[in-house]
This record gives sequence, C-alpha cells and structure tokens, in this order.
Amino acid sequence: MAIKTFKPTTPTRRGTRLEDRSSLRKDSGPRSLTVAKRQKSGRNNQGKITVRHRGGGVKRRVRVVDFKRDKHGVPAKVLDFYFDPNRSANLALLQYADGEKRYIIAPKGLKKGKTIESGEKVDFIPGNAMHIGNIPAGFEVHCVEDSPGRGAVYGRSAGEAIIVQGKDSTGKYVQIKMPSGEIRLVNAKSMATIGQIGNEEKMNVKIGKAGRKRLLGWRPTVRGKAMHPAQHPHGGGEGQGSIGKAKDIWGHKLHTRTRKNKRTEQYIIKRRRSKTRPFAKK
Repeated sequence: MAIKTFKPTTPTRRGTRLEDRSSLRKDSGPRSLTVAKRQKSGRNNQGKITVRHRGGGVKRRVRVVDFKRDKHGVPAKVLDFYFDPNRSANLALLQYADGEKRYIIAPKGLKKGKTIESGEKVDFIPGNAMHIGNIPAGFEVHCVEDSPGRGAVYGRSAGEAIIVQGKDSTGKYVQIKMPSGEIRLVNAKSMATIGQIGNEEKMNVKIGKAGRKRLLGWRPTVRGKAMHPAQHPHGGGEGQGSIGKAKDIWGHKLHTRTRKNKRTEQYIIKRRRSKTRPFAKK
C-alpha cells in the first residue's frame, strides 16, 4: 500500500506521511465478525496502571481474525479488503463455499475475487495455508503457529515474512528464520500461510501531530528528569542534575533482558542478539 503525502500548507502537513487507504472498503465490515473492546487505559484487573501513557482515543471494535485456518478443503473467495484499527496489517474478508465469512491477515499480492484454500498440502500461492512441514525451504510465510491447533503467533504484523529453512534431522520440526534474525524450530504440523504480509509501507508512516497520537489512545509522556524524586529515580536535584545510569520509573536499569521462558528455550537455535552483549552492534 502506498504512502499519502500532503501539500506543505502548514509545518505539520509538511512532515505528515499517512497510509493511502483508497483501495480498502470504506465501511467497517460485517458486524458479526467484531466484538466490543472495553477501554482499560493501561490498567489491570486491580485498577493499577501497568502500561503507562494510555487512555482516551477513538472507540473501536475488535475484528475476529481466523488465525487457525482450520476449514481444510473448502475453497474461499476474497470479497474485499478492510482496515483494522487494532493492528498494522490490513484484513481480507473471505467467503467460503458453504457461505461462512471469515477475516484473515491480507498477504501481499492477494487480489479481490481470487480463490484461496487451506489444507495439509495446497498450491503455493499467497493466502493459501498448509502444514509448514510441506512447504519447501526458501519460501516466505506468515501467520505461523508454534504448536498445532493453537493459532498463528509468529509473523502477524505489516510487511513481515518468515523464511522456511527446512526440516531438522528428526523430521518432526521445521527450522524458520524470523524477521528479527532469530532462528527457531516449530512443529512440522503447524499451519502457516504462504507469502509476505501486505501494507509493508506502514513503517514509513509519520503521524505528524500530537492530536493524531491522542486519537490512537496515547497520552503525553514526561521526562523523568522533570519529575519529583518521589515520582521517578531521575527526578530532583538542582537544575539539570546528573541521573547516573538510566532507570525506568520503578528503578530497574534500562536495556535489561526480561525474557524468562525456559519452556521454549530448547527451540531457539540462534538468538536475535548475543546473550553476553545483548545490545552489541552486529
């Protein structure tokens, strides 16, 4: 999808770069495929703020996306493409031969009116989904399950593509290369969708003004240095005081690794960054 620019009639419009959604449907799609989204403003079930700077924004509904692709052997026709306010990728609305409608993440190259399918092994065209063990090495895929039947957890953002690198020696797992450079193993029976996700120009969007950020549900951020010492470790001092080593609002050092998932450690072959020097340049 292209990026829309504006005539520089104001300083804001000079730098604004937005998505060109002229190829998408103007309506919000079938209401039966949406559910209400309650505004939480970054708070958990105890009312405590766990994600800062969230609140306000335009009311939106959650689109129910088919991440499992479990209607095997039933062809589906692409009716149209829709904008989803909850994610960076666009959605494609499918109508199956039995009349059911479902949303999927829209891959690059998929056209309106095309017929796609899912199954154990189908044609290698964008939008078709199959077991990743049946996809040859070198193919780009997205919406990959980490375990069969769970639904896609890898490769769901705009422009992402995961590269299949082939089966391991046992044949039970398939080696994939993530967009981050990480190489990991997934079950060969996991479903994956052929192709790269569309809307790859999303990374070039420039919001342009604070008001648009507020409409997206983000509230202003204040520097820790400008706060009282009881509010932030960087606060207080006479004038522009030294902060020493940078910390977050809870006093934890920045750039600290937080991943503690020993259960899936065995499936990571190559990390996206070094364990000893996590932020070293490669």
